[in-house]
Amino acid sequence: MKFTLSWLKDHLETEATLDEIVERLTAIGLEVEAVDDKAALKPFVIARVLTAVQHPDADRLRVLSVDTGDGKAPVQVVCGAPNARAGLVGVFAAPGTYVPGIDVTLSVGKIRGVESFGMMCSERELQISDEHNGIIDLPEDAPVGTSFAAYAHIDDPLIEINLTPNRPDATGVYGIARDLAASGLGTLKTAPVEPVAGKGATPVRLTIEAPELCPGFALRLVRGVKNGPSPRWMQQRLIAIGLRPINALVDITNYITFDRGRPLHVFDAKKVVGNLTVRRARDGEKIMALDQREYELTPQMCVIADEGGVESIAGVMGGEHSGCDENTADVLIESALWEPLNIARTGRTLGIITDARYRFERGVDPEFMVPGLELATRMVLDSCGGGATDIEVIGYAGHTPKTVSFPLSEVKRLTGLEVPKDESLSILSRLGFTPQGAGETVEVTVPSWRPDVDGKADLVEEVMRIHGVDEIAPQPLSSHGAVNGRILTTLQIRTRAAKRALAVRGMMEAVTWSFISARHAELFGGGQKALKLANPIAADMSDMRPSLLPGLIAAAQRNADRGFGDVALFEVSGTYEGDTPDAQRRIAAGVRRGTARLTGAGRYWAGNAGPVGVFDAKADALAVLEACGAPVDRLQIEASAPGWYHPGRSGVIKLGPKVVLGTFGEFHPAALAGLDVSGPLCGFEVFVDAIPEPKAKPTRTKPKLELSAFQAVKRDFAFVVDRAVEAGTLVRAAIGADKKLITGVNVFDVFEGAALGEGKKSIAIEVSIQPVEKTLTDEDFEALAKRVVDNVAKQTGGTLRG
Repeated sequence: MKFTLSWLKDHLETEATLDEIVERLTAIGLEVEAVDDKAALKPFVIARVLTAVQHPDADRLRVLSVDTGDGKAPVQVVCGAPNARAGLVGVFAAPGTYVPGIDVTLSVGKIRGVESFGMMCSERELQISDEHNGIIDLPEDAPVGTSFAAYAHIDDPLIEINLTPNRPDATGVYGIARDLAASGLGTLKTAPVEPVAGKGATPVRLTIEAPELCPGFALRLVRGVKNGPSPRWMQQRLIAIGLRPINALVDITNYITFDRGRPLHVFDAKKVVGNLTVRRARDGEKIMALDQREYELTPQMCVIADEGGVESIAGVMGGEHSGCDENTADVLIESALWEPLNIARTGRTLGIITDARYRFERGVDPEFMVPGLELATRMVLDSCGGGATDIEVIGYAGHTPKTVSFPLSEVKRLTGLEVPKDESLSILSRLGFTPQGAGETVEVTVPSWRPDVDGKADLVEEVMRIHGVDEIAPQPLSSHGAVNGRILTTLQIRTRAAKRALAVRGMMEAVTWSFISARHAELFGGGQKALKLANPIAADMSDMRPSLLPGLIAAAQRNADRGFGDVALFEVSGTYEGDTPDAQRRIAAGVRRGTARLTGAGRYWAGNAGPVGVFDAKADALAVLEACGAPVDRLQIEASAPGWYHPGRSGVIKLGPKVVLGTFGEFHPAALAGLDVSGPLCGFEVFVDAIPEPKAKPTRTKPKLELSAFQAVKRDFAFVVDRAVEAGTLVRAAIGADKKLITGVNVFDVFEGAALGEGKKSIAIEVSIQPVEKTLTDEDFEALAKRVVDNVAKQTGGTLRG
């Protein structure tokens, strides 16, 4: 947002200097990005041409004798302008002056053999306008020797601020002046817009067929205008902010856009066929816009159309057909309200960036719709003459202000600032808010120009920025009660531990999109309506992800498509089961493809690596759980994995009958086909936030290391059990026989055969026994073996194989 200092002072009565204004703007949240104090124009002075003689060696050049008003001898200047003559009063630039219009720093030089000590300047060379057919020709009484910038009022400093998207009120100079006045840097000039008395009804009728896209529309006809150049002061301000003056009618709408943040549009009434309609565009409709480009429209876009077709892309850009030119005699002035999201979507789809779109997609002041039209009418009548009809307002039901309950104590709680109650209420009142009530909680009515204010925190922000962010006293970080006290949360610690554990296992971290296509979401248990994006950035990113696996599988496939088929990827991030905070999960997930196993990938002379499988995924999942502090020795594995896993090569990791900690396995062929991927793939997901918190220990000191001096012993057992019995159940039964002596159980053989009987299988285990207090005797081993056999029989029904 750019504006000049004099423009600001049209709305702000202040004696503050430029530096004070710039400093205050940044302090109240309107960050100043650049300031041009016009110092570059100071070297240009008004000078008088005393003589002008023909150049001896060039027909189009003249040698001028120029009085620069410094009391010294006249300066010799070679000039090629056709209007260079004796007696002309113009603008002189001495050697060493930088000329912005031609990007040149002048020096003394010879032009066709004649020395030239500077130059006489055209308007384009000073970037006043595009005129360059001759040098600047000033009145006879222009003061020679004085600054031309001051004389022509082009020394007006330019300020550029960086607006955040939540400040539509500051897209106009008036809104910026309001903020400065509220901060105590002057008084806001609040003269109301005087209505223009109209004569007769507007003959062009307007119908709104899409009220959801156009909450209001105001229209007026002005007859008998004479469209020509806009006033010089207006042109200078528009040029200063980077706009090219076109004609009075167009310049007035551009000026009000920046002056009041109220975009307007003007139609040449004689080019409008019949009445106007606000409607959705029809599929395939096209319009030649004012930027000389043709745009194809869709039914999602709002347009203003007459009986001959589309005349304007609503809120974005007008059409060339009904544009105003020097022949315009009757003009329709339009001031409307448009649905912000639709304007943003239309502009993004068509690739159009305009000042109108910039304001409408942020939200303009609905209550200034009619006053903005009155202001434009007054300026048109003053500059172009003519007579106005009555204003026709269609569809506008009035603004219903928001009311926010504001506990004044929130200022202290959220910012640390001690702001007296009276000052807080005064700040809000100066900004246009209306506080009501006398207690510690007041009801604050939000003005129509602040659609960004919704809650009490927004009001705290208003008080804070006007009172002064720099008033917040620096505070040291709070000290923890003990040395080496814990700073990170449990979830943060587990996230880091999970990443480290998976990286150690040879997996590479990936960061995938939180959005996936609806089809992929449905394959992995998602697709709920609540998780669909209202404004997706792409068609294949329409849903919040219910799982990390689709993104990781797709990433693995992209690697395979580029020749890297053996890849192991992991991610620790969030998934979404609903649109509430408690429905977001923290998941550690990973996939392995091809031969990317922990022991190595690829082909070797001593034996090729095998393809990844269910047990690789299980080992990864258990490694994450162990790193996060889950009781791995008490976990159960069940075969009821979700449908995107292979039903016979997958599992669910549980802690007890209800707490699910993760899933793992090879993927179902149908899921892989739905993702359009191929190859050996396995993966897992661990629900990091489902792991129960460990019991608080009385001390952070590690227990002492206890080593046994006795020899460890291993014993083998083979049990015949029903085929449905899981090996994990048998392992837990064996360990439970004596948790003090038995340090580990490992399955080393599974056998099924007719000799065992129908529906039976043999599971052989190796039991590790570590004596602690004494060397075990044969009797001790026999007693231990009996306890193992009895416990397995009790929990699994298994018998010792003969």
